[in-house]
Amino acid sequence: MKVVLLNTSERTGGAAIAANRLMKALIDSGIDAKTLVLNKQTDDENIISIRSSFFKRQIALWNFLWERWIIFVNNRFSRKNLFKVSIANTGFDISKHPLVKEADIIHLHWINQGFLSLKSIKKLIQLGKPIVWTMHDMWTCTGICHYSWQCKNYFGQCGNCLFLNSNRKNDLSHKLLRKKLFLAKTNIQLVAVSTWLKDSAEKSMLTQSLPISVIPNAIDNSVFTSSNKQLARKKFSFPKEKKIILMGAAKLNDPIKGFDYLRQALSLLKEKRNDFLLVLFGRIKDCDSFLSDLDVEFVFMDLIENVSVIVQLYAAADVTVVPSNYETFGQTLIESMACGCPVVSFDNSGQTDIIDHKINGYLAKYQDPEDLAKGILWCLENYHLLTAEARKKVENNYSEEIVAKQYINLYQQFSD
Repeated sequence: MKVVLLNTSERTGGAAIAANRLMKALIDSGIDAKTLVLNKQTDDENIISIRSSFFKRQIALWNFLWERWIIFVNNRFSRKNLFKVSIANTGFDISKHPLVKEADIIHLHWINQGFLSLKSIKKLIQLGKPIVWTMHDMWTCTGICHYSWQCKNYFGQCGNCLFLNSNRKNDLSHKLLRKKLFLAKTNIQLVAVSTWLKDSAEKSMLTQSLPISVIPNAIDNSVFTSSNKQLARKKFSFPKEKKIILMGAAKLNDPIKGFDYLRQALSLLKEKRNDFLLVLFGRIKDCDSFLSDLDVEFVFMDLIENVSVIVQLYAAADVTVVPSNYETFGQTLIESMACGCPVVSFDNSGQTDIIDHKINGYLAKYQDPEDLAKGILWCLENYHLLTAEARKKVENNYSEEIVAKQYINLYQQFSD
């Protein structure tokens, strides 16, 4: 069986990480799997970029800029939310690419920002090959947004889009949803990475008629594993007597990551104990300003791309906090748990599949800083009861072997 995975980037973003881990898991399970990307960053021979020439690189840049320009104009020349939506008006026709022509299964992941247009997707459908599409965010089931927040307009026909500051029913979000209606008439097999995302997709007029499975993202348990806490702390020069509270994200200042809830929770926690150190890693725009009113002791480690360093951070920590407004899955959660570090998050979205409340972590009431503080304190006080359970949850549900088997079973349905 030959499978081609499609993702815009090889390494940038959670979907890229998930797609890479899945490709490796499929290969280890005997599947001939390769990934076709727009942006390639390594020399992995199993990952091929369509930007193989200067000409194609220039087209890719133009595609990206043209799409953003259309969004910019429709958002009344405001840069706000410029990258929170995609319209797939530009992209490459990869229907004749050798990997696609040879594949038995075409497996889409995150394909926005100039990789595949809606026309490109239609051409893939016209090949008549089985198509699996793993949803890493909500874009597949909405008009233009990657996360709908509290908006439910995608249940119907979108319009009045909050990301465009629009009060028009027939705005860009409505027009794009109408263009995407062809998806509802296909036999694409959708995969949601969490039960919450599946429930969301089943409410959309775009995807409610399509089959939707739930298969989580995978993790390499041989890489993300527990190690000596004191040695890890020594590596980073963290004080031995402190309780380490960890938070990491690609963009810590993205509102969807909910850092302000953690900020408020730590202020409340400080009233009960002051023996903790907050450790942050990831990008922060205007870092000094963003962290200026953080009234607890903290260390900011910027973006970390070395996986072994991240593993050591989890080992050094006593609890990882993910205070996101939404998580379609929660990659940071399973990474932390695989390293034996319990986690705290809200009880609203993809995290609820991963965290078993007061067994391997704590699910706080949604957007409630007080309960988030309560959860952090509870995990700190019960660390030794949680660490083994956290590791066991990952081993039993998110190992590469287990996730690959679920996808292989899904692929085989098309050949029965």
